[in-house]
Amino acid sequence: MTKPPCEIAWFSALCDDDYEFLGRPDPMLASSWDHCRDIVIQAETGGFDNILLPSGYALGIDTTAFAAGIAPMTRQINLLMAVRIGESWPPQLARQIATIDRMCGGRLTINIISSDLPGDKLASASRYARTVEAMHILKTLLDGDPIDHQGEFYQLKVDPPRITTVSGKCPPFYFGGLSPDAREAAAKGCDVFLMWPDKQEVVADIITDMTARATAHGRTLKFGYRAHVIVRETEAEARAYADRLLSKLDAEEGAAIRAKSLDSGSAGVAAQAALRDNAADDGYAEPNLWTGVGRARSGCGAAIVGNPEQVLAKLRMYRDMGIEAFILSGYPHAAEADLFARHVLPHIDHAPLKPRM
Repeated sequence: MTKPPCEIAWFSALCDDDYEFLGRPDPMLASSWDHCRDIVIQAETGGFDNILLPSGYALGIDTTAFAAGIAPMTRQINLLMAVRIGESWPPQLARQIATIDRMCGGRLTINIISSDLPGDKLASASRYARTVEAMHILKTLLDGDPIDHQGEFYQLKVDPPRITTVSGKCPPFYFGGLSPDAREAAAKGCDVFLMWPDKQEVVADIITDMTARATAHGRTLKFGYRAHVIVRETEAEARAYADRLLSKLDAEEGAAIRAKSLDSGSAGVAAQAALRDNAADDGYAEPNLWTGVGRARSGCGAAIVGNPEQVLAKLRMYRDMGIEAFILSGYPHAAEADLFARHVLPHIDHAPLKPRM
């Protein structure tokens, strides 16, 4: 059976996450309107299907404002706007989503982040339960239906906003997290479950588990894979560039960067640390999967490294396992987007994910 095209997305560094040398801030690569706009335009020019606009309260620039600004400047690429649920009131967020979707001609997708309210802290189970309620409210309102919701965290009775998305439906929700609470929240409410890099057998186990969880709730999920990538004409060149990225980093600097992130204590971050700790001495956890990136950032901490054929083979392996969407990135982000677009993207059958019906 022929597989449908997979979605290939890139990453715009809204959260102060762009470097020439990992861990060494560069004023020219700091999060700003100009820099992050240029990454989006580079990704669209290169032919990527989507681009993640990340969000972190303490880092970088505001994602919703950036998405609204960049929306009318793009023509083809989808925008994957990250929204921090703990910082938003769902009816107002629904109106913002519908407005930005109109501004970009119906190309908005949403990355749900189960965040705290800045200055407040909820236990994991409560925080994810609040996220499930919020996703239900957002989907109901953005599907054009009124809602009478009397939940633990939200009590509201409200009509949908007058402005609708272009499709009249809620955009797809992308969502990631590995804790039991996160997995259940995803199974109940998201459309695309995102994973960070791990060994092939671990990825397969996660897909199996999440498929079963979604089935228990009468739902199906698509699966996405978020990773860095370093592609060069030869494997030796790619590995040499990976080594160069870490050539000015010391252990204390890396630890400080990792601790600064709001998700530094999450189950997903712990899994990335374990992947790195158990890798070979050269940092490779398995062929062409390099964990060195995680020495200088929290969150997604590994890169697919190799020549074009090796990178393609790795992506095809994930496709065979059931991955339908990839969110890739590299350092610096604009330059690496161009390299991937020239060396790999033309050889992949790719297109934006089809929305739910």
